[in-house]
Amino acid sequence: MADQPSTPAAPHVIEALADPTRRAIVEALRAGPQPVCVIAGGLPVSRPAVSQHLKVLTDAGLARVTPRGNRRYYELAPEGVDSLRRYLDQLWDDALAAFARAAHRKSKE
Repeated sequence: MADQPSTPAAPHVIEALADPTRRAIVEALRAGPQPVCVIAGGLPVSRPAVSQHLKVLTDAGLARVTPRGNRRYYELAPEGVDSLRRYLDQLWDDALAAFARAAHRKSKE
């Protein structure tokens, strides 16, 4: 059996991305750093709700915040996104390896 993918933040990242509003926020942040008011303007939820979602994304390591004047700008955290990518790559590699083993066994029958 293949080793279990081990990226410490992966479960929190996946939980954070389970919510469609947070996925929409991640998509919005792909355009670059933005304050909450801009992010909230494109979503059907309140600014306080967007702030709560941003906290979850920040706690999961997917976003980071930088104060600028009286605003806080949020952006994607490349290290968090990379951690998720590595985790998903490992899952995919494990699935392909299992498929190859099954195909090899089947061809021997």
